[in-house]
Order: sequence, then C-alpha cells, then structure tokens
Amino acid sequence: MPSPLPGMDLFLEQPAFWSSFHSRFIVALADAIEAGLTPEYYVEVEARTYLDEEDGSLLIGIPDVVVARGASTVTSKESNTSPVALQVRPQSVQVPLPETVTERYLEIRELATGEVITALELLSPKNKRPGKGRLAYEEKRRRILGSLTHLVELDLLRGGEPMAMLGQIMQTAYRVLVSVSTERPRADLYGIALQEPLPDIPIPLKSGDVPVMVALQAVFNGVYERGRYHNRIDYSQSPPPPTLIQADQAWLKEQLRTD
Repeated sequence: MPSPLPGMDLFLEQPAFWSSFHSRFIVALADAIEAGLTPEYYVEVEARTYLDEEDGSLLIGIPDVVVARGASTVTSKESNTSPVALQVRPQSVQVPLPETVTERYLEIRELATGEVITALELLSPKNKRPGKGRLAYEEKRRRILGSLTHLVELDLLRGGEPMAMLGQIMQTAYRVLVSVSTERPRADLYGIALQEPLPDIPIPLKSGDVPVMVALQAVFNGVYERGRYHNRIDYSQSPPPPTLIQADQAWLKEQLRTD
C-alpha cells in the first residue's frame, strides 16, 4: 500500500524506521541507476564506519556509604556505643560504550579503471547534528568538492543543520544537491516542500556522456511498499520533530484524514 503522503513521508524520520529506510533506499537507488547505465560504468554500495558517543550518554556511579564492621573505625562523640566503621561498597553501574555507526553511500565507477566518477549520499541524522557523524561527512564532502568527482547529495530529513551552501537558499523541508565537478562552484539545488513529490534528477557521468535520469519518487514508492511501512507506522500519532508550522500541520491532518 502506498504512503498517504505525496512525497517523502516525514513519519519515516522516526529512529525506529530511519535506519532500515536508509539502507533500503540506497540499494533501491543503486538499482535504479544501474538500469540506466551503459556498460562502461557500474554502481558500488560502499560504507563508512566510525565510533560515536553522543553527549549525555555518560553514566556516573556514586558509591553507597554504609555502616559496617571492619576497616578503619571512627568513634561517635554523641554516643557511648561501640565504634563503627564507614566502608565504601560498590554499586552496579553502566559505562558508556561508543556506538558503531555504519553509513552506506553509492559510487558510480568507470569499469575499465575503477575511477570514482560520481558519489551519491543520503544524509543521516548524525550527519546533520554536531558530532563525529557530521565531521566525518563534512570532511568527505570537502574532498569530493575539491576533486573531479561529481556529488549528488540527498537530504530527506527536516531536522538538523543543512549542509553548507552559498547564496540565498530558499528554506524547504527537503533538498537534493547535484554538483557537477566541471561546473563548480555552481551547483543545482532542488528544494522540495513537504507537499511535493520527490523530483526526477540527473546523475552526472563523464564529460560527453548523457546523465542518467532517476525518478526519486518512484524509488521511494517502491521502498515504502516493500518495507510495508504503511502497516508499521501509526499515523494517528504526532510526527517526529521538528514541529511543523501551523499551515503544514493543517495540511498533514487533512492528508491523513483520507487515509
């Protein structure tokens, strides 16, 4: 069953769904691109892995102080009772363990040389908030933008801080950036409102080769149905943050009313 929303489904931004959606979408996007590629190219699903420990995850244990026999003694001045001892007894605590984060992305490579022609990224929540996830991605992004590799960057998350771009950028719920290496610093930015379907975008290849057109909405629809998200998402609940403006809240309520 299709999503009740015309474009990206903001309910998939919940932590319970995003990880699986991210993996499914990356693979489906690879298949869609592969179908349009000439034999000179192939698509590889790659992954970067890093350890991340979010702020606030530290668990601090404060030992109990109990009265017990043994150890050093202190005599009470207010009582004639026998001396007692204060002994530290350990309590059970948990120590913070860094989370192993794996983020998948795509590379279009030239078959003959293995050269990376185009990098495709679907941003994750950790890429859009301060921390190792954002730093790792920003470092990679700088390397790509300073190279001859094209970059296609899909931001299908409303929350967090968007990636750096120059100029007067219209604020939209979602963004897709297509940066052709030979045209930098100019790039094409597709701003997508909550009410709009995902666009068809060109995937750039080597100079002289026709870009592969990919219908992102069709890719999304297939992922949504195969993941059976319609049966798993409770659309009666409030959507995940950030909070929608009043006009978008009204639109969403009306959209879900017919579901």
